[in-house]
Amino acid sequence: MNRKQYNSDPRYAKVLEQMDLLGIMDITTTRQHKNGTITWKLPIKNWNSGKTNIEVASFSTGYVRNNNSGYSNYQLNKRCEGEPEYFELSNGDYRRFSTRSCVLIPIEIDRLEYLIKYCVKNYYIKHANQVPDGEFIPKWKYESYKNEYKNRSSEINDLQNKLATIQRIADHG
Repeated sequence: MNRKQYNSDPRYAKVLEQMDLLGIMDITTTRQHKNGTITWKLPIKNWNSGKTNIEVASFSTGYVRNNNSGYSNYQLNKRCEGEPEYFELSNGDYRRFSTRSCVLIPIEIDRLEYLIKYCVKNYYIKHANQVPDGEFIPKWKYESYKNEYKNRSSEINDLQNKLATIQRIADHG
């Protein structure tokens, strides 16, 4: 989708403004555009590979997906619990079975607004510890460094106390 199409409607213009602020690029191909798909490239590296940027897409079928998460493009749509179904077992008992399914978003602008909100929450905020050059610091590693720093700072305090004690003894003694 080109910038003229985004600016054709106030809601689309607002999405375009938010994309510009967040550094999101529209990388939709001609074929995708013909199929009703819009693809965005985020300025955040994909945590799986660390080499490519995260790509998300809005599909005319109502799905919103992560486009490069590895082997499959997973849905970003909200999930809802389906109606339970009951199956009769061979012994006469019944088994209840229910599934979770995606809530489809049929209107394109609603999908794009949902996609912006999802990206801010799940990629920009949750990946806030990812530095601009693409080096990702996992949360467990960060916690490990933080705990190591706490341990070392208490060791340093102990050593400083011992040094002060030794200096007092040397001064008085």
